Amino acid sequence: MLSAILRKPVSRVVDPVARLLLRIGVTPNGMTFFGSLGTCVMALWLWPQGEYFWGTLGVMAFIFSDLLDGTMARISKKSTQWGAFFDSTIDRVVDVALIGALVLSLLKSDDRLAVVAFAALIGGFLVSYVKARAEALSFNCDGGFAERAERVIILLTAVGFAGLGVPYILAVGIWILAISSFATFIFRVHQVWKQR
Repeated sequence: MLSAILRKPVSRVVDPVARLLLRIGVTPNGMTFFGSLGTCVMALWLWPQGEYFWGTLGVMAFIFSDLLDGTMARISKKSTQWGAFFDSTIDRVVDVALIGALVLSLLKSDDRLAVVAFAALIGGFLVSYVKARAEALSFNCDGGFAERAERVIILLTAVGFAGLGVPYILAVGIWILAISSFATFIFRVHQVWKQR
């Protein structure tokens, strides 16, 4: 949902950066790996220590690569099935690292919110799985509120503002993330069911 709305304005910023990176020899898959590794390190290193704000800034700096790799592949006309598979697989690794880092932090402080965060992780995986499985069977399976971009934005907003001391924002954000993920999963299953 959000991806479609922001595609044009974001591309005005991302396209020139992608062209520059291609000119200096950076590959789309290299950008995927570099950005994802940095994202995982920032989250898994800083969030479990309770450094929510600085960890979120670090994650945001690296997660920008998630916009760049696909754009670089499109501009260079070097999109491949391997590249698409690699990008999608690495996205799942990043999802686990982000919410997993938060779960670790919550477990360290004996916060029962860790259970809700883990549920959000499962919900996110179900959203991704049902789309991949449906498309493999030639069904259309898009939409729902909690696509990946929305899930990442909700998570980073909640964790970042929690790091600034905003009360209840983390609990609210994680509950929204969990509920909207499962709602999107159900929406997509229903969408495929209507196409049967």
